[in-house]
Amino acid sequence: MPADAAQRRAQALRVLEIESEAIAGLRDRVGEAFEAACQLCLACKGRIVVTGMGKSGHIGSKLAATLASTGSPAFFLHPGEASHGDLGMITEDDVLLAISYSGETAELVTILPLIARLDVPMVSMTGNAQSTLARRAAVHLDVAVPEEACPLNLAPTASTTATLALGDALAVALLDSRDFTAEDFARSHPGGSLGKRLLLRVSDIMHSGDEIPLVKPSDMLTEALVVMSRKGLGIAIVADQLGHLAGIFTDGDLRRLLDGDTRIRELTVASVMTSPCRAITEGSLAAEAVRLMETHAISALPVIDGNEKVVGAVNIHDLLRSGVM
Repeated sequence: MPADAAQRRAQALRVLEIESEAIAGLRDRVGEAFEAACQLCLACKGRIVVTGMGKSGHIGSKLAATLASTGSPAFFLHPGEASHGDLGMITEDDVLLAISYSGETAELVTILPLIARLDVPMVSMTGNAQSTLARRAAVHLDVAVPEEACPLNLAPTASTTATLALGDALAVALLDSRDFTAEDFARSHPGGSLGKRLLLRVSDIMHSGDEIPLVKPSDMLTEALVVMSRKGLGIAIVADQLGHLAGIFTDGDLRRLLDGDTRIRELTVASVMTSPCRAITEGSLAAEAVRLMETHAISALPVIDGNEKVVGAVNIHDLLRSGVM
């Protein structure tokens, strides 16, 4: 390995070691102050307003997003804009989460008297327990680190990592206290694949009405093939006179029949259908349809209601288009 490459690798390993030690050092600080911060946030009737300048602001913006998506309404307030009208975004029902490693960031210190006048409780995250921000906060969370990973010990690196980790710890602790569920998470992420897996129901994507490839057990197989071709789902769903699911006939079943000497023109649907067959209820998650198809190596499913009456059909292409797969 060339000398410069070896040096870069050594430097990278040094950074990872310093930052991991910075996080490990937080373990002993998850105590009374952390619990007090949790209680303030849980008692908050408004929102958690996160603020910070520079690199601390970037960390704060991420933490505000994490809090908001895990059951603790929050938003990021830029401290530079706060003095020019944006303080009006804070109400007496809110909690302020102020982030500054030095604890002396001018833009934050400037707005402290106004925060106090609003009687808004503040949680500060700093690396200096004697700083202005720490002393004026209702609760101070210590994120001090022995050294930055920057070889000049100047650029915020280990300190921002520690702040982010402790902020995540706070968000997850609040999530747990609120009994926040996977479905709750999905409601704030409806556009993502996770949201779709946790929210999208079979009834949202299934074919229904005239789109269902429905046949009767007494129909001739040739009639069923016409229905399969017209509906284009690769299956014929067999239902009795009352509409209850009786069986299924698939493209795969047809190929297997054609491999033999069977005279398909003489067959009824009842003589070749698979019964009983796999099916899914209309209220099931679309992700459950994916699981069934993957587990049993099938590409389409009849959809039934609580009385086992056929109400729809869904195939793998519907699931792909919906973004569940």
